[in-house]
Amino acid sequence: MEIFLATLLALVVGLLLAQAPSRREVARTAYRLTELERRLTLVMDHLGVADTDPLPQVVREHLARGDKIKAIAEYRKITGADLLTAKTVVEAGDTRR
Repeated sequence: MEIFLATLLALVVGLLLAQAPSRREVARTAYRLTELERRLTLVMDHLGVADTDPLPQVVREHLARGDKIKAIAEYRKITGADLLTAKTVVEAGDTRR
């Protein structure tokens, strides 16, 4: 019975690992998202549409309270951006400076 349960557990773990996206798939998805954002920016520029406030509302709320660290952390959580990018974007959107 123990061997059966161990085998079943190994099978379940193997199936779960097989369903997880590979690093290559994650990198490909990240590249495609970046490319889509670049193209969207080109279309917006061509149409003359300006994104006046690219920061999400919750990030702006943290900035309004003067909590830049929480704003950066929230921006990273929402967008998945790295620390340097999030810091740059949040500081650029901080109008209180």
